[in-house]
Amino acid sequence: MLTHQISESVDALRSNLIAFIQTLVQTPSLPEQEHAVQTVIADKLRALNLHVDVAPTVFDELRHHPAFNDDGFDANKRVNVVGRWGSGAAGLILNGHVDVVSPGDENLWSLPPWSGALRDGRIYGRGACDMKAGVATGIFAMAALQRLGFAPARSVLMQTVIGEESGGVGTLTTIVKGYTAEACIVLEPTGLELSPVQSGALTFRLTVPGKAAHAALRQFGVNAIEKFAVVLNALSQLEAERHAQFAASPIAQLYPDARYIAPISLGTVKGGEWHSTVAEKVVAEGRLGVFPGERNEAARQALVDAVSRAAAADEWLSQHPPQIEWFEGQFESGATDPQHPFIQTLAAAHEAMLGRQPRITGVPYGADLRLFTNHAHIPTVLYGAGDVSRAHAVDEYIEIEEVVQATKVVALMIANWCNRN
Repeated sequence: MLTHQISESVDALRSNLIAFIQTLVQTPSLPEQEHAVQTVIADKLRALNLHVDVAPTVFDELRHHPAFNDDGFDANKRVNVVGRWGSGAAGLILNGHVDVVSPGDENLWSLPPWSGALRDGRIYGRGACDMKAGVATGIFAMAALQRLGFAPARSVLMQTVIGEESGGVGTLTTIVKGYTAEACIVLEPTGLELSPVQSGALTFRLTVPGKAAHAALRQFGVNAIEKFAVVLNALSQLEAERHAQFAASPIAQLYPDARYIAPISLGTVKGGEWHSTVAEKVVAEGRLGVFPGERNEAARQALVDAVSRAAAADEWLSQHPPQIEWFEGQFESGATDPQHPFIQTLAAAHEAMLGRQPRITGVPYGADLRLFTNHAHIPTVLYGAGDVSRAHAVDEYIEIEEVVQATKVVALMIANWCNRN
């Protein structure tokens, strides 16, 4: 009975849900520019009669915390929003980030990246999938329940945070300020799969030295680009070896491709200063994946050891070893037992509303889940509409029907979890 009522209530709000997602997408929220969209969200939460707190992120309040990452953006201009529905002890956090990545070259987009355009059942624009539709899912799940006169016995905290894309300072702010609950759903785009396990990711900078010389006399120089190839090969071998070792873990079975649970990837490479000069230096930046249950320190040491072994076997690099720096995002891995009652309750809500059992998976990317599991010590899951392959991509979009389905499931989850005996 309740399942049917919730479904009808969400359907009645469908046009409002679509319009709200469009408004969020049409409100750009690059890092340091999130204030406008947070104002839109705070106003919406107040319209639903939630008690709303605005919680600024202040780096000086976070520096002592082991999970703090200085993401290089302004330390004092950015705010998080927390809306509380209900007066009882907090039963559930619904968490979503409002910061988005740059759209890049806007000429590559079929539609303007801030358009929020509606086409063929999809909303297009930067942040539509990652993850403004998720934010709207949480808000409209509460709105649908309010239409039915439902009141949660345990309160719901709707959190919209900044800084997720660059290290999680927004969610960390809410934890440090004491906003906690019995459990948490991070409304990331998972294609309606339940993801209680996430890998970690550590950003690194690798500097490989060479020796400059005139290109016509390259025998008197040492090409850093060639030496970088030695290190690159060592990183490829390390990735394969680490995955082979992890393959026996039961957690590996949760991932769709066991070869890429904690990948090593390079994002930028800069080598040399002039086409007719032997390259004196290569600087590469990338990310090292962290396996579920692996400590960041152990993952870092594995990379350091692999680079050191490769350097020791090379005549030049053994005397001029590469340098490794760790900077910006240092995401731990995080996990909740898939058999935890919270995960099983959400799985039951999904099945009851959509008529099929959900897949329970692990994700290979960093997310704020690990802050809740590792530092707030509460069971947490990633769950939401959207294909994560569309995140950060040109022509990013979200399927409206999937958002509606997610909203129905989350609403039923609120009812079942927050009013359970």
